[in-house]
Amino acid sequence: MERRFTLKDLLLFVSLALLACLILLAMYMVDRQWLKLAQMEQVLREQAADLRGIRDTVRSLERRVADGHLVARGGEGSASGEAIPPAFRRAWEATRQPDYQPGDWRVLAFGTGLKTITPLVSADVYASQVQGYVLESLLVRDPETLAWQGLIARDWQVSDDGLRFTFHMRKGVKFSDGRELTAEDVAFTFAFIMNDAIAAPRSRAYFEKVESVTATGPYEVVFRFKEPYFDALALAGGMSILAKHFYQPYLEKPQEFNRSKGLLLGSGPYRLADPKGWTPDQGLVELERNPRYWGPVQPSFDRLLWKVIENDAARLTTFRNGEIDLYGARPREYKSLLEDRSLATRTMHLEYMSPTAGYSYIGWNQLRDGKPTRFADKRVRQAMTWLTDRGRIIEEVMLGYAEPAISPFNPRSKQHDPALQPRPFDPGKAKALLAEAGYEDRDGNGVLEDAQGRPFEFELVYFQDSEDTKRIVLFLKDLYARAGILMHPRPTEWSVMLDLLDKKNFDAITLGWSSGVETDIYQMFHSSQTVSGGDNFVNYRNPELDRLIEQARATVDEARRMPLWRRCEQILYEDQPYTFLMRRKSLVFIDKRMRNVQVTRLGLNLHSVPVEWYVPGPLQKYVR
Repeated sequence: MERRFTLKDLLLFVSLALLACLILLAMYMVDRQWLKLAQMEQVLREQAADLRGIRDTVRSLERRVADGHLVARGGEGSASGEAIPPAFRRAWEATRQPDYQPGDWRVLAFGTGLKTITPLVSADVYASQVQGYVLESLLVRDPETLAWQGLIARDWQVSDDGLRFTFHMRKGVKFSDGRELTAEDVAFTFAFIMNDAIAAPRSRAYFEKVESVTATGPYEVVFRFKEPYFDALALAGGMSILAKHFYQPYLEKPQEFNRSKGLLLGSGPYRLADPKGWTPDQGLVELERNPRYWGPVQPSFDRLLWKVIENDAARLTTFRNGEIDLYGARPREYKSLLEDRSLATRTMHLEYMSPTAGYSYIGWNQLRDGKPTRFADKRVRQAMTWLTDRGRIIEEVMLGYAEPAISPFNPRSKQHDPALQPRPFDPGKAKALLAEAGYEDRDGNGVLEDAQGRPFEFELVYFQDSEDTKRIVLFLKDLYARAGILMHPRPTEWSVMLDLLDKKNFDAITLGWSSGVETDIYQMFHSSQTVSGGDNFVNYRNPELDRLIEQARATVDEARRMPLWRRCEQILYEDQPYTFLMRRKSLVFIDKRMRNVQVTRLGLNLHSVPVEWYVPGPLQKYVR
């Protein structure tokens, strides 16, 4: 007998559905309560550890007062800034502004996804930016004078022979988990870097000149160099200090460290909420204020957030919507955005060429699968540079917001030889060089062939989400085709590009290097760095250049060192392991909420640590 669906059945069904929803909601609330309890438990543990530390400190002070070792000081120094260490003075001056107020978030965007933010393992500039807020070093540079200032170190001495650097460290510096930072952590960091089981070939390439790092007391550490090194103070003082108690266990399981994605703990003003828990699939990096930060000036922002937005158009939309605080514009965008009145009301814009601006390039791989490539011939590499019309690229793609790159050295630096000028576009010279190297159009089809009849063709790997790079690659494809060379663009994801670099599995690649106050080119061009994971991924070798690099690095006297760097530049100019493309101007729009924005001799003070930017109270969006 057929049974009909009655009102009673409907009410029962609705009741059961409502009950199921209530059960799911209750489960969700219980899960959230457990999460809250876990967070509270962590906070209570941290506070208990801090209280024990405060109690021990008070007892120590009482003993010192009783022993007559502590003398009271007037209270004027702090108010006037006299007691503020030089490394913190710029950030301290920001806190003196009438509208200064701590709080809010600073939200930026990364144009590529991060593969890892674990120190030493990471290889890109974005990861180093994140690490810069978490890890600290003994010294930092003054962004205006470029002089070194003590951060973790309160002072230091250099021996007469320039081989021994003794640093006296500040007491009371703590990692974000409450453990004290001592000289043992500095010595451990060096030992960790130099351990061959740790995937840190880039860092080891620099620290090979260091003979030993020894903790000669709880707060004194000595760097001994094997030989003089022009950048020894920067190398020793700028080493990011790792927490021994956190990273030492990975010496027993190095592969776990080498494969890790987010092992990051330090003494800096910000920290990961979970120093072991970050993964690339999160699509962002979020740092929170370090509640135990030891510095005399506390971080201005509650959080620093970086969203991964690989598409240029999506990144601009996000900035227009006020979801990120800074946008690095492409030249064509910049021109049009300057006319955008709605954007002008809430943003400021800056255009500048930093003295430490990096450069873009095309790298010609000279050895692939153990065999020399066509780019192993210097004449071919020279020809490719003659065929690369950088003038038109700068004018048509960059709209003039760039300058040709001549070498790894900034044209305004003492390392640069002013006699060297950018090679102009000259197809005639290129054709002559290619003919000399054995490339001719042997069958009349418009394509150059080698002596065996194989066409001159290659793949150019580039980052797929950069619109400007895509325009440049397509422009070059047309230029090269007119010369009888078939270039096949290969748009590639960032993570895949990193793998190709590690394996040196490409024909040619276009990328960029950042620069410093004085550029040490050992990492990119010395023959020893053609090893797996090394940064000489184009397999370039020149014994004379190796000798000059080694000699320049060992020459402490600047007047004697600069001619050596200029000779290195002349060799690179002749050999063209890269076709050096250009140095770009920075074209940025910044939300006007951000205050104390400045351009220094190191560029925009965006990445200054301690943080110099802040948001006045009435303009803060992310209120705790």
